[in-house]
Amino acid sequence: MAGEEHVTACGCVEWNDRLTKGERMRVIGFEHPGGPEVLRWFDVPEPAVRPGQVKVRVVAAAVNPSDVVARAGVFHERYSSIAPPFVPGWDAAGVVVESAHPAWRTGDDVVAVTLPVFDGGGAYAERIVVNAASVAAKPAELSFEEAATFPMNGLTALLALDDADVDAGSTLAVSGAAGAVGGLVVELAARRGVTVIADAADTDVSLVRGFGADRTIPRGPGFGAAVRAVIPKGVDAVVDAALLRDEAVPAVRDGGIHVSLRTPEAGGGMSAPDRRITVRYPVVAAAVADGQRLRALMELAATGAISARVADVLPAGSASEAHRRLESGGLRGRLVLRFDQ
Repeated sequence: MAGEEHVTACGCVEWNDRLTKGERMRVIGFEHPGGPEVLRWFDVPEPAVRPGQVKVRVVAAAVNPSDVVARAGVFHERYSSIAPPFVPGWDAAGVVVESAHPAWRTGDDVVAVTLPVFDGGGAYAERIVVNAASVAAKPAELSFEEAATFPMNGLTALLALDDADVDAGSTLAVSGAAGAVGGLVVELAARRGVTVIADAADTDVSLVRGFGADRTIPRGPGFGAAVRAVIPKGVDAVVDAALLRDEAVPAVRDGGIHVSLRTPEAGGGMSAPDRRITVRYPVVAAAVADGQRLRALMELAATGAISARVADVLPAGSASEAHRRLESGGLRGRLVLRFDQ
């Protein structure tokens, strides 16, 4: 079966327009938005590899909050013109099975990041095709499950810190610091010499301090006041991984920066702050072909400079259960789906 060629700016091939060789594969996706129960197996044509692309047999795919948002239909109007199934999943770890780029060879162990649903179908699949720049070598020190937790979360953390515009000597508050992205923000900021004030439940204080937080404050209401108790004038920036929104604004000094990890259309909107505070929303979709950042993340992960945090591993057919558990909250690390079980 062949379709009209259409490659997006990120180098990924749109689901409707893939050229295939006639092979079939299985993916986990949905036909209509809804609860976790809408996720199921589909049999679909296997994508072909175009010049500059790589096909990866997925071993492990991470489950992210953005997957839940997509499945629930928040962006459904954007992909309503695309034929189902809609396949979630930003990041995966696996083995190269075909390459049309000299940087990668069959048999290479890699991590990959892709735009789910909209481009390339998402990582909840037996095989994915991505731009070569969206691939990095999987460190031998990491399992496939561990490696799969880094691409989307790590890129988000790096973009958030860039938006926060902090460096050595700056002060940064992080909400949701025990979470997968929040923890990476703390670790990466601490490596830059930033003074980090992070929230933590009583049971997570040691964990968050281990990430490199200089001070911890109680998790829950009063985030802004608690930060001000440590830094009376307010911090230079806040990365709001917990989506506290307006509650996090008082933590920021006049003229500072508030970084929200969810855009307004995805539920991350907030009231227009006063005191000349700038609100920024990092968009990880813009970085899926940033091979330099992806390689840097994996190099840090290989040395243990950033933590591999796997909450649990489930067979891919249990994607609905993974989404239910993620929506229930309380996880420390990412749930990961295995596609060879």
